[in-house]
Amino acid sequence: MGQLINLRAADGHLGEAYVAQPKGKPRAAIVILQEIFGVNKHITAVADGFAMAGFFAIAPATFSRLKNDVHLGYTPEDIAQGRALKNQAEALPAPGVMADVHAAVDHAAQAAQGLVGVVGYCWGGLLTWRAAEQVGGLSAAVCYYGGGMTVPPEIIRQPKCPVLAHFGEHDSIIPMDTVQAFKQAQPQVEVHVYDADHGFNCDHRGSYNADAADLALERTLGFFIQHLGV
Repeated sequence: MGQLINLRAADGHLGEAYVAQPKGKPRAAIVILQEIFGVNKHITAVADGFAMAGFFAIAPATFSRLKNDVHLGYTPEDIAQGRALKNQAEALPAPGVMADVHAAVDHAAQAAQGLVGVVGYCWGGLLTWRAAEQVGGLSAAVCYYGGGMTVPPEIIRQPKCPVLAHFGEHDSIIPMDTVQAFKQAQPQVEVHVYDADHGFNCDHRGSYNADAADLALERTLGFFIQHLGV
């Protein structure tokens, strides 16, 4: 359904992004932020799903400053490679990959001629939480099991748009006591916890939980419809 485009950030960096177009005029636009596995089959399928729901969807390759064409699976070797790339990305001088997120938001706003939301998974969930505070032009943000967003210093961020956050009760990467601390620190954020593990939305992973994924998607689409004026 989609295609790859070149996406230029404000600092001149030229990266790639996967774009999926809806049939007819977009209802609004959604930026999809990848896991540590790159813009792989799961992320492109997520973008295609939002396009089928009527949204202009764009998934920037947030590893492009380090390595192009990252399309990892979920083996232990893939996880190790993804974590190494994430650590390198996190060590980039500011604004780092947030410049690419900003470029995707700007592109989406122009392409859809409407409001823009952002959704992210795993590392992308953390980037989404940061974007809600740092990136202008966003009207809604949805974080799926964003590792690191529930502990200092991330927990004290001040989002400038409405935020919805999904967590798994059995996620060893994001302990429930930190989720409770996040809820107390961020009472304006809509938080949902599922009887599921980390990565429950991804049907390519052993931790996939169809019931949790379906309910989270229903809530996500409702949240975007509410805040993106559609």
